[in-house]
Amino acid sequence: MPDTLPALTARKIIAGLQDRVVSSTTSLFSHGPTPLEHTLDHRGDPGLLGPDSVSWRVIGDAAAFVGGIRALLVQTAHPEVVAGVEDHSRYRTDPLGRLSRTSVYVTETTYGAMPEVEAAVETVRSAHRPVRGRSERDRPYSAQHPEMAAWVHNVLTDSFLTAYQAYGPEHLTTTEADRFVAEQTAVGALLDADPLPATAGELSKWICEHPALAGSGAQAHAVQFLRDPPLPLPVKIGYRLLFDAAVATLPSVVAQTTGLEPRPRKAFLGRTSVSSLRWALGSSPSWQLALVRCGAPLPKGLFRQPLPPAAAAVREPHATEAD
Repeated sequence: MPDTLPALTARKIIAGLQDRVVSSTTSLFSHGPTPLEHTLDHRGDPGLLGPDSVSWRVIGDAAAFVGGIRALLVQTAHPEVVAGVEDHSRYRTDPLGRLSRTSVYVTETTYGAMPEVEAAVETVRSAHRPVRGRSERDRPYSAQHPEMAAWVHNVLTDSFLTAYQAYGPEHLTTTEADRFVAEQTAVGALLDADPLPATAGELSKWICEHPALAGSGAQAHAVQFLRDPPLPLPVKIGYRLLFDAAVATLPSVVAQTTGLEPRPRKAFLGRTSVSSLRWALGSSPSWQLALVRCGAPLPKGLFRQPLPPAAAAVREPHATEAD
């Protein structure tokens, strides 16, 4: 039976709403280089982690938006790390540029072919070389120091995992969570980060019991900026829901250090917000593109955004949609 006119109209309205969400969200990440722009030049290259990794599932989900915000909040609890951001970053004058560059790094180290992974790591190394100085408590810092690199990397890993466990479409088993952490140590090792805890439990313990944790003026500035960034009003409303969802997952020691108060009601709203993003965006188009590069099947129902023409043209017949 053909669709009725009201049904067709409803579908058109829903599709238009989804497209507006996609447009407003992707615009936040369009202020820097395009990730995986030439990834199809490396056909068959699984990259550092590969299509069977837990990392591709976790970082490809909409919950990663919450994970990214949470990581920035937790990272401020290390006075030397946040001093480096305050003294050397352009996050106040170019917040969307910094967001885009960070997104490109995560995307390319996760989903890129090995040449793209190596290029992304070298870009970060180059950016980190001049980042050195002294914090407010008169301790030296250097972005190239293994312990500082470990704080940034480990917090990012823990935050992606925590956000997925709280707001993802499924709950990872202990084995899967540990596997995610172990996979991410391969990324941290490329930046000489040390130490790199090997399990989810060890990682959380390392962060919550870290001896460097303390408040600082630089932290207060960064948290205030993250609480109210200069975004267009419609985008800011959605961002605030994700920010509150991130705060709801903070460990108590970090919440106390940042002065933020996790609230269970915000976690409920966070689940609703992430579910709405998942409905509108689907899973990461970078994940989809990486699967095409590898000649792997595309899981049915995960991806909403269309493949670029070049990717659609090279898709193998056996790599349609997985049953």
